[in-house]
Amino acid sequence: MANDKKIRVRLVRSTIGRIPVQRATVRSLGLKKIGSSVEHSVNPAVMGMIKKVAHLVDVEEI
Repeated sequence: MANDKKIRVRLVRSTIGRIPVQRATVRSLGLKKIGSSVEHSVNPAVMGMIKKVAHLVDVEEI
């Protein structure tokens, strides 16, 4: 693929007390517990999900 960029997304804040849409977005990213991290390819869908829960996650380029 032309776009080989990857990012690591880490859950740094709890989803307790958050609206259900934000909880579902965190789960869709593959994050379960605080401190868990996943790697994703950079694409508009993933970046949109990260933007919705930016206050709960930490993102770094790989």
